[in-house]
Amino acid sequence: MKKIAFSGTLDPITNGHMWVIQEARELADEVIIFISENPAKKPQFNAIKRKEIVERSIAAAGWNNVSVILVRGDYTARAAKRQGIDFLIRGIRNTSDFDYENLIQQINVDVVGGAKTLFVMPPRDLGSVSSSFVRGLQGPVGWHWTTKRFMPAPAYEEWILDWLRKDWDTLWPKGQAGTDLWFDKLTGAAAYGSPKRPYHNLDHLVHGLTEIGVWAANNGAPQADVVTLKKAFWFHDAVYGGSKDGQTNEEQSAQLWLASGLDVGDAAEAPAALIRATDHSRARTAAHRLQDVMLGVDLAILGQPEDVYDAYSRSVREEYSHVDDAAYRAGRANILEHFKRSANDGTLFVEPWFSDMYTAQAVENIGRELAAL
Repeated sequence: MKKIAFSGTLDPITNGHMWVIQEARELADEVIIFISENPAKKPQFNAIKRKEIVERSIAAAGWNNVSVILVRGDYTARAAKRQGIDFLIRGIRNTSDFDYENLIQQINVDVVGGAKTLFVMPPRDLGSVSSSFVRGLQGPVGWHWTTKRFMPAPAYEEWILDWLRKDWDTLWPKGQAGTDLWFDKLTGAAAYGSPKRPYHNLDHLVHGLTEIGVWAANNGAPQADVVTLKKAFWFHDAVYGGSKDGQTNEEQSAQLWLASGLDVGDAAEAPAALIRATDHSRARTAAHRLQDVMLGVDLAILGQPEDVYDAYSRSVREEYSHVDDAAYRAGRANILEHFKRSANDGTLFVEPWFSDMYTAQAVENIGRELAAL
């Protein structure tokens, strides 16, 4: 077979879609992906952006015989015929899918005179994966780690960037000067978007911002407190990589926030105090009434499920790959012992919400990592 087509909204493209495309590659010399614009649907990304994401996902997979075409104002089956394609390929996960796809295939052939459809069944681990399934995972703490398992990397990156942009825009008056510039800076290669940040990266940003939202929802926090915490968290690891001119990363990040001009006066001082409070090497002081929440958010990774914590531990080691094993083990053991003592005396998570949620699991995780060092 020379050509075969795969069509869909692909919002987002998932590993299930990628599997179907790979099956198509085994059946034909060339695969065409049709991305449709359906007026009845309200996708997260417009068609042009979805085309770009799919193209990047294909390139990342190393597939040079797959191309992407936008379909506007036509049936994809008829568009396929016009491209000289006689067959579409679709994944069938269950009997409901079959009933629906069989009806569509009959309409495609008998009503619009379009291409016929070949059906393939995905493996069990992809049997429930769809765009709506992935979208439905968004929201609770850890949603991004879960969705990451079901999407190609370029799609995941765009997904969380879009989420971050929407979160960022809630913090500022519409049209405020400088907000676009600083969003790009913070999510770019000089900050959280750096490929040299295996842990203190965009995932860390999503996790912390989600923790703030969930804490607020469960504790009736005022919106003004949520905004202050989120502004601080956006900047708290903006600078990372070591002290400079006697200033810690946290102090440099606080200074960056103050220099941004996004807030001024007392409104700027509160996030700056919270940023400085995340310096875990210094004695805890009463810097701000929200600092226990801020520290709970920043250390919440310690109380995550075992697989998430172990991935975090590996990422931290990767960030310190320039440090030899002996020195790293000594330094890491020192900070973990500090966290262990804090957990034992009830000061690892001072804010009750985070203490109840994470202390027990944090103790288990820290003990396991210490034993492995």
